[in-house]
Amino acid sequence: MKEFDELIEVVARLRDPENGCPWDLKQTSRSLVPNFIEELYEAIEAIEHNDQSHLCEELGDIMLHVVMQIRLAEEAGHFTTAEVLTRICTKLIRRHPHIFGDTEATDAYEVKMNWERLKRREKEKRDRSAIDGIPHSMPGLIVAQRMQEKAASVGFDWGDAKPVFDKMREEFDEFEEAWESEPQERIEEEIGDILFTVVNLARKLNVDSEAALRGSIRKFDNRFRQVEKEFAKAGLDMHEQTLEQLDEVWEAVKRK
Repeated sequence: MKEFDELIEVVARLRDPENGCPWDLKQTSRSLVPNFIEELYEAIEAIEHNDQSHLCEELGDIMLHVVMQIRLAEEAGHFTTAEVLTRICTKLIRRHPHIFGDTEATDAYEVKMNWERLKRREKEKRDRSAIDGIPHSMPGLIVAQRMQEKAASVGFDWGDAKPVFDKMREEFDEFEEAWESEPQERIEEEIGDILFTVVNLARKLNVDSEAALRGSIRKFDNRFRQVEKEFAKAGLDMHEQTLEQLDEVWEAVKRK
């Protein structure tokens, strides 16, 4: 595609030792990481807001970072654009035997489990555990869900959501006991166990826990801002209201 080739040429020009951009020439693979992460989250935000124009722009920014990383690797003699594209195509074909081979998969869950099993076999020589290979720098909810998915790929998983509900009740009971008499470290541990179990329940119900939490955050954000507007419209200071008065307006906003 000529547009992709043009992007490669633009990046090469920016990295030209003689006439390139001083800022781009100064960058390394590691120095670009914060910007790379920021662009990714901006794309996610555009997706969550269904802002297609913004998403188009942010995907372009992500592609720029991908091409820049490849360019830096090429300059160092590590790998080329062709190698990157060949590897991902080969991986996709190998990990989708139900499309490119004779394996059968009846639903998305089975496809996901097959993917994890194939991935596990490919990395057996490198990894020591079925749950290796998860970047722990990701948000905790995502790490928890990926870890549970990997464990499920080797059979360490409940058959349905019912036992997870029971486990959640057990974790709440343990938290209540810790809250009444245990030190802060134990309370933190038990809250962590509750969150981990909630992620497990979400996974069993085919819900992405990170997306669900971000949705609730957006909902709270919108409602709280509306509550502020309602008090401002009435000429009242929120700081001077009781919790009952604040909650009354919150419920009114919620009903709207």
